[in-house]
Amino acid sequence: MRFFSDNAAACHPAVLEALAEANVLDTAYDGDAWSGRLDDAFSELFETRIEALWVTTGTAANCIALAMLCPPEGAILTHRDAHIENDEAGAPGFYTGGAKLTLLDGVGAKVSPETVREACARVRKDVHQVQPAALSITNASEYGLTYSPDETAALGEACRTLGLGFHIDGARFANAVAATGASPADLTWRAGADALSFGFVKNGGMNAEALLFFTPGHAERARRLRKRSGHLMSKGRYAAAQILALIEDDRWLANARAANAAATALAEACGPDRLVHAVEANELFVRMSPDEAAALRAQGFDFYDWAPGEVRLVTSWDQDMAAVERLAQAIRTL
Repeated sequence: MRFFSDNAAACHPAVLEALAEANVLDTAYDGDAWSGRLDDAFSELFETRIEALWVTTGTAANCIALAMLCPPEGAILTHRDAHIENDEAGAPGFYTGGAKLTLLDGVGAKVSPETVREACARVRKDVHQVQPAALSITNASEYGLTYSPDETAALGEACRTLGLGFHIDGARFANAVAATGASPADLTWRAGADALSFGFVKNGGMNAEALLFFTPGHAERARRLRKRSGHLMSKGRYAAAQILALIEDDRWLANARAANAAATALAEACGPDRLVHAVEANELFVRMSPDEAAALRAQGFDFYDWAPGEVRLVTSWDQDMAAVERLAQAIRTL
């Protein structure tokens, strides 16, 4: 009855089967048969030619992408609650060689084109101020809200006119696709995105994430950055095999739909008065007193305290729906 993080969920059985199948002698690093299939698999999924790299963590995926889009002397615009600001221990500055994060505001950890334009307008075009070079958004956001294709396209247009690179942190991209019903293409490259960190660990993977480039040529330098940062595994076929197993038969999307459905069931039990944000993906931020939280924990439920009088519940692809109903009922009776 654990609802504290989808990072801790089990691996999908197909992932474990794929790892076993990949447990044979093959070429080292990313020259194996599994790694060689990634470009075609993602190109089919996104309806355009894509260069795809596996990495082991979302932090590496985000920061290698940002190093491609922002020079050391530049600035990356992002929401002040973004993962790259609050949960990556300064990795963006490390990978980019010193780029600055410029923090933006927005409800539900989402940013708007107007906010992006205003932030750029505040910077003088002289050598004394750090010049904006890229925008990074998170879909679904840190508070579980999603960007629609139109919202993403509006940000992409702002980036185009301002000369900014456009990165999407998709740690829960699958949940965003499932929630919006939009195509992966409409939420990324058709909306102007240059790069996507496509999360798989939260969605049934073991230790593999995908870094996708929609702009030709970006992947070449990214491969060197992956090696330099210690993320070029000698047995990369195991990472590629995990990703391919989840892409095949749209398992990634089915997993996300299951997690989202569990969150929706809990949201109905919470009701609008308890919910801090709308529930659009698989995260809930719930108003709850310390005594109420303690009462739930006494019944065996596990979750994070998030802010004073607020807890976070996260549902996973393999969430036991019986446990979801028990928690829903426990919330109703508080």
